[in-house]
Amino acid sequence: MHQKLLTFLLCTFIISCSNSSSNDIDIPTTSEVEKLIEHSKEFDRQVLSYETPGGLIHFAIGFGIANSIMVEGKEGNIIIDASDSVFEAEKIYSLFQEKNSNPVKAIIYTHNHGDHTFGAAFYINNQDEKPQIIAHEDTDYYVQRIMGILNPIITQRSSRMFGTLLPEEDLINVGIGPSLNVSKSPTGYIKPNLTFKDELKTSIAGIEIHLFHAPGETNDQLFVWLPKHKTLMPGDNVYKTFPNLYTIRGTTHRDVKGWIDSIDHMKTFNAEFLFPSHTKPIIGKEKINEVLTIYRDGIQYIHDQTIRLINKGLYPDEIVELIKLPENLAKSPYLFEFYGTVRWSVKSIFNGYLGWFSGNPSELDPLTRKERAVMISKLAGGDEILFKELNAAVENKQMQWALELSDHLMTLNYSIDKVKELRKQALIYEASVSSNPNKRNYFLTSALELNKNFKNEVLIERTDQLLEQISIDTLFDVLSVRFNPDEGNNELSACFIFSSGVIKNIDIRNKVAVVSSTKRDNCDLYIKTDEIEFKRILVGLENPVTSIASGKIEIVGGPNNFLQFLTRFR
Repeated sequence: MHQKLLTFLLCTFIISCSNSSSNDIDIPTTSEVEKLIEHSKEFDRQVLSYETPGGLIHFAIGFGIANSIMVEGKEGNIIIDASDSVFEAEKIYSLFQEKNSNPVKAIIYTHNHGDHTFGAAFYINNQDEKPQIIAHEDTDYYVQRIMGILNPIITQRSSRMFGTLLPEEDLINVGIGPSLNVSKSPTGYIKPNLTFKDELKTSIAGIEIHLFHAPGETNDQLFVWLPKHKTLMPGDNVYKTFPNLYTIRGTTHRDVKGWIDSIDHMKTFNAEFLFPSHTKPIIGKEKINEVLTIYRDGIQYIHDQTIRLINKGLYPDEIVELIKLPENLAKSPYLFEFYGTVRWSVKSIFNGYLGWFSGNPSELDPLTRKERAVMISKLAGGDEILFKELNAAVENKQMQWALELSDHLMTLNYSIDKVKELRKQALIYEASVSSNPNKRNYFLTSALELNKNFKNEVLIERTDQLLEQISIDTLFDVLSVRFNPDEGNNELSACFIFSSGVIKNIDIRNKVAVVSSTKRDNCDLYIKTDEIEFKRILVGLENPVTSIASGKIEIVGGPNNFLQFLTRFR
């Protein structure tokens, strides 16, 4: 139970999990891949310095995925986005200190994603005066959500999308940065201690700062406006690729209309410097206005045309085939599909407004995968003929068709090793001709996963500092969705009394684990302990037997019953 919950809790939505096996893939080079290779120049690792009207700003790019920015103030500096790891934050700050060695007074998170927040612990741990952590009021909620109930599937899909399991020679870039490096150090997320809802205007180290809520790539996104510096920092709402209006790692619906409105708000400031959290800065009022206009118009075009065709009754797959960016928009390098794509965005907009049902009655209650596979096999003339069709599809480089045929044959469990080998060829080929790194990395990683010796191991160091940032409420949400209803039918109540004064109860009834927070006098089990001790048990840093023996956990109702209770959460 411990290792499974450890993986569930600590492999966050952009945490890299190491592959200890040596799986080599021979990737052919194509013109599309060459475009992606050329795009890597956008992330040359360096610190760029700019003299703005309000003072010096230093811009670190190419260290992990997200940029980290330092604004010089009076006897102190401000960091905007703390990078994707303590490992990268240390490298960045050593270079920042060469520019200005004053202490960091504040860190601003532009949003919740780990490539912007996981390096913060470096600054907390290496300064006597702890920097203030500033973010939108919803940022910690979204961090807890990803560290919690959705963690396993987001981790798996993120590892594919960012190519964190690929051999180094097969990873070109991840579209908005060179690579994701969160596994190189313990996760360094630190909770914000100053938050706001709509806007916050303040001064830190003599720097006048205006922060504005700006929904877009995330619901908690903000942008930074430094009026004296004439400088705008848009977070992830602008970067030099088509925006990720939907991410294939999985996310809640992104507010596309809100994204457009946020960019319109940014335009009103007539910035002279724009420092995005991904890709290089944009300098000059005219250039910035041109990019913001192109970017928001591209997003609006996809949004509006999708809605127009939805209202004509078209299905998502039909709309995808009909919408392309107009030529004047498509030729902008800020709308090249090196991250998001038009087709994925269309599907997400449809789903965001109307939900999963396309409107086609045949798709309301479709056949199961097994039923469909059996029918397709019968239509083809049997499993053997279906397999021959798969072979022919691979030989003819009809690789998407090959992938769909392999779905059926794998469901039928027919000649599984040979089918997997053909599926791997199809995945590698499709990846090799794609200039979108999300698709490329996802397909190459999926091919790796088909190898018999493939291993996906979490090598993230766990720390008490990280556990302190994880809410006890998050842990109990995790326990609720990890409850296995098929292991025992006994109804049971377990009541946790933490030294912090927090009370949590889990009632097992009707095959669900019901969490509550009221004081109870009728529990089968009473567990008294510290929050950190229970967290350590759940992530495998502490053996519950040892904790009970040492008195760190007091159990009323039988220690064995408590240990058996824990095994219900897998």
